[in-house]
Amino acid sequence: MLILNQQQVKKIIPLSKIKTVINCVEKAFYDYGKNNVQMPPKTYLYFKEYNGDLRIMPSFSLRLKIAGTKIVNVHPKNPQAGLPTVMALIVLNDAKNGMPIALLDGTYITGMRTGAAGAVAVKYLARKNAKTLGVVGAGQQAIFQIAAITKVRKIKEISVFDINNKTIQKLKEVLGKEKIKIKKAPLSEVSGKDILVTITPSRKPIIKKEWILPGTHINAIGADAAGKQELDPQILKQAKIVIDDWAQASHSGEINVPLNKGIIKRKDIYSSLGKIVCGKKSGRKNNKEITIFDSTGLAIQDLYTANLVYKKACLSKRQTKRKKNV
Repeated sequence: MLILNQQQVKKIIPLSKIKTVINCVEKAFYDYGKNNVQMPPKTYLYFKEYNGDLRIMPSFSLRLKIAGTKIVNVHPKNPQAGLPTVMALIVLNDAKNGMPIALLDGTYITGMRTGAAGAVAVKYLARKNAKTLGVVGAGQQAIFQIAAITKVRKIKEISVFDINNKTIQKLKEVLGKEKIKIKKAPLSEVSGKDILVTITPSRKPIIKKEWILPGTHINAIGADAAGKQELDPQILKQAKIVIDDWAQASHSGEINVPLNKGIIKRKDIYSSLGKIVCGKKSGRKNNKEITIFDSTGLAIQDLYTANLVYKKACLSKRQTKRKKNV
């Protein structure tokens, strides 16, 4: 069984190569839209005493003939102890015989595949001429969202809001190495961009309806557990809502609170992103509609990205072996 730690995974798919992950995740959504995957909803273990949870995420792909399971935690208070909010482990199994073929660090893969999913949503839902990007929340996922979105749209201005100035400074430093410039801006200004990404653990709306301009596309990333929400529900009322998966989004995505309160209903959900990617549904229809992608994170995103890493690692291993034999 191949075992890869985080540094090895980063070497195989560095941030500068996130375009390859975007292409990989797009295939995952395509196969999801075509019903060529198995993916039960996430199973949650809640640790109320520690303000955290553990999630089990299995999946299987007919295309890849591989199954995978991710075990991932979300503990928002971890940074106070010098630990990541999200940490993960991924196991890959050969579907033909069930044999475990790889054990990979999944923390970095989770970041990359989530950023890639945001880019796929932007590709199909944002205006073609979108040039400005606003990001609310400057934590680790902001790195991946910004790096990925700038690969699918020609972004000329990136504004970021966070309650912690040090977090914004760190984001500037990391993205500076990728030659991506960002600027700090007030929440209202950040919200009024062509593309808006929200990545906070908020349990009450922080983005006001009046800040959102016609034609805006929103990647709602932060809501990933029951009770979480970032957007004024009235934004959802007037928007084209696209989800990654109904079972997950209705339970823990941006739509979960408005659904439970009866503000929106299932019929108000336009489509899953997979159906749009595979051509069963159209994406953006005009430059004035507001579109929202409710991203909860799918096990197939992890599976396809982990398989990409596994294949590249195996190829590298074979090439190294050949050189030694020459």
